[in-house]
Amino acid sequence: MLIPRTQHVRRLARLLAEHRVVALLGARQVGKSTLARLVADGQRGAVHWFDLEDPTDLSGLAQPKVALEDLSGLVVLDEIQRKPELFPLLRVLVDRPRRARFLVLGSASPDLLRQTSETLAGRIFYCRVDGLSLSEVTPSKSEVLWLRGGFPRSFTARSGRVSFDWREAFIRTFLERDLQQLGLSLPAPTLSRFWSMLAHWHGQTWNASELGRAFGLADHTVRRWLDVLAATFMVRVLPPFFENIGKRQVKAPKVYVADTGLLHALLGIRTRADRTSNLRIRVRYRVFRNLDSYGPVA
Repeated sequence: MLIPRTQHVRRLARLLAEHRVVALLGARQVGKSTLARLVADGQRGAVHWFDLEDPTDLSGLAQPKVALEDLSGLVVLDEIQRKPELFPLLRVLVDRPRRARFLVLGSASPDLLRQTSETLAGRIFYCRVDGLSLSEVTPSKSEVLWLRGGFPRSFTARSGRVSFDWREAFIRTFLERDLQQLGLSLPAPTLSRFWSMLAHWHGQTWNASELGRAFGLADHTVRRWLDVLAATFMVRVLPPFFENIGKRQVKAPKVYVADTGLLHALLGIRTRADRTSNLRIRVRYRVFRNLDSYGPVA
């Protein structure tokens, strides 16, 4: 079932009309490619699509300058983190007289894709897309959205069991494959334990020392793991509030699993009854209004 994300489509189309390079960033499987295809269908002129996870398209970019320099219209580069060396070439191409516009799709934050800020500063506009929000589903589906989360395939699964299995497979694939493709050589079992531990700490103040002791590691190591999960949109780090300097401040951030469905999968919660029957789990929810997404917040 395709959920029309009209607001995102309109915004992305407007940005492409105003900027030569637009980066659409978000977690894996959040619906970036679907949004890009909906926008591409409404574009005038040619559309050239390169999926960097497709071996054929990847081989076609073996000589990227030859493949891209004569193109006009809209050029879409999907999963750009697979070939970050394209960014310096994009700078050269967008500085030439107006020909093509570029839409790059990525599953990592600009901080992780460092070359975007270094080579395309002032030339690229970042647009983030999150999972489905309350405004995109009917009120009768709000409970389903809360339980399954905002990933479209999880939300639209034909049953709760299929949705839960999909989320478990997503977590496993993310840890075992996706992080490796980003060049992050982190041990999957250890990072899985860390992510599960963060789920139990959901909405609490970050304490690197305590988590480090649990793993027998230094503070900066677990902080690096947190940064990786944040840079790949799996967790959200809420900075502390510093304005009132006359009172004692808690300067550590709070950490949240970014999607309620993934949070429930990490905690082993399949139904609302599972949550209410497990007295060890104390997680409260409300709408994360400032990010326009349905999320768990303490």
